[in-house]
Amino acid sequence: MRNSVFNMNVFKERRELLKQKMKPQTGLIVAAHPEYVRNNDVEHAYRPDSNMVYLCGFEEPESVFLFRPGHDQETILFVREKDPFRETWDGFRYGVDGAKEEFKVDATYSIEDFHRVCPGLLSDLEGVYINLFSNHWFDSIFEQVYMAVDGLRGRTNKGKLEIKDSRTIIGEMRLFKSQEEISWMRHACEISSEAHIELMKACKPGMNERSLHGLFLYQIMARGSAREGYGSIVAGGDGATTLHYVFNDQPLKEGEMVLIDAGAEYRYMSSDITRTFPVSGKFSEAQKRVYQAVLDLQKELIEMVAPGMDRSKLQNRCVEGLVDIMIAEKLLKGSASEIIESRSYAQFYPHGVGHWLGMDVHDAGAIEVNGEPRPFEPGIILTIEPGLYVSRKSEGVPEELKGLGIRIEDNILVTSTGHENMTVVAPKEVEELENLVGVNYKD
Repeated sequence: MRNSVFNMNVFKERRELLKQKMKPQTGLIVAAHPEYVRNNDVEHAYRPDSNMVYLCGFEEPESVFLFRPGHDQETILFVREKDPFRETWDGFRYGVDGAKEEFKVDATYSIEDFHRVCPGLLSDLEGVYINLFSNHWFDSIFEQVYMAVDGLRGRTNKGKLEIKDSRTIIGEMRLFKSQEEISWMRHACEISSEAHIELMKACKPGMNERSLHGLFLYQIMARGSAREGYGSIVAGGDGATTLHYVFNDQPLKEGEMVLIDAGAEYRYMSSDITRTFPVSGKFSEAQKRVYQAVLDLQKELIEMVAPGMDRSKLQNRCVEGLVDIMIAEKLLKGSASEIIESRSYAQFYPHGVGHWLGMDVHDAGAIEVNGEPRPFEPGIILTIEPGLYVSRKSEGVPEELKGLGIRIEDNILVTSTGHENMTVVAPKEVEELENLVGVNYKD
């Protein structure tokens, strides 16, 4: 038997809030994807759909949650049957009865009966909120259910069941974190920050990138994290100029920098930290100069975060600051206004200043409201991550900057009076890094 780590009242409170956002006589469906084959008969490690976990806490694959406010059976789960043979091989399943008892829903059915049961549950609704085209397994199932609902409604001269996008209303809820979610996020950030410190201590020339990646996994799991929030990036030298570098298999070289973008997930809340530091523990003059300029800009951007600020203003200031660095370092020629207007800076800074953070590393929630940039409000968590990337292939740039990728990323909670840097424990000052990197190998 497995017991959920969550208090079921959390999900009840979320669904009560969701009721207020749904139109009358509508339902909502979220579905967990199946397991996917990694190779031959081995599946990828399973991580359930965030919305499924958010609304009911159920973590098994091939399950569907149906929410029908105002009906006798308001909360309904469709789950896999108990199967002693499969459980011998794959582990515990709640089954129909266990899921109802543990997750405190009104009704549970076998997922095998979804085609038969669901049409009747939807037929008297005016619409259903659903996230289509993100789960191929469920899309094919729902297509058949929708056709059956259409047939039932046709007999009573009702119009077609209206399909609404569930991402909008759930995203609006997930964007604003509760105090409990903030506490989980703080813990994820604490775990990640401590892990980054251990990686700094362990780093030395000749070490393989994957050694640091493996150490990060050990450090976060030893501290209670179930998994990474996303695939970690451990990129030495020129690899750091690839934004989503995934190989993590090259030796770390004396005189180069290493960029580590890695975050732990705790209670399904993900942190997202990036630190860049010299492999040898000592910055070159050029590395220190550029790093300090990016760090100063990052700290300025963090100080701008407060209620009423928005990502558009932060992005504009980020671009202005990075363009100033590019001009000073002779990466680009011309005036700042010309460079910004032409977007020629994008070859060295192609991404945004940050993103929402929560259950997903690029979390739910609209960035615009009524066509305007969304003003920050208390309870929103976002990243601040300016970067500068000079590939070895770049032409017409100073030789000492080729192969230099720098990104510094922190996780920022918007508060009623300003902001809280939730990852401030992870060192990023030049002196801190030079005193810490490789300390495990220093006499």
